[in-house]
Amino acid sequence: MKPQMLKSGMFRCYATVSTPSRSRLRGKNPLGLDHFVQRQRALALWKDILRSTASIPDAATKKDMRDFARAEFLQHRNVTDLAHIRYLISLGKTQYDNMKSSLFNSGILS
Repeated sequence: MKPQMLKSGMFRCYATVSTPSRSRLRGKNPLGLDHFVQRQRALALWKDILRSTASIPDAATKKDMRDFARAEFLQHRNVTDLAHIRYLISLGKTQYDNMKSSLFNSGILS
């Protein structure tokens, strides 16, 4: 900051405007609004899956369900087409609902 002398004999300092740092992006382009919204929907689905599998008492079943969900998310982690992302989220919600209902019907979840 460089001080500036006023007529009254006082100094005024102005802060400089810095350029935005791209270092935290590490070479990636920032997400657009649509991609950001779909990313939030995918994260919400992932959290729902983790919360519901946490209540499964059998450790082997819990691990199988989480491993399946993790494999699906990892398989499609590099998809960038918005229509395909929306389809995958919709498919994931359907599979999640089917998994939950089958666990309820089998008595594993209550």
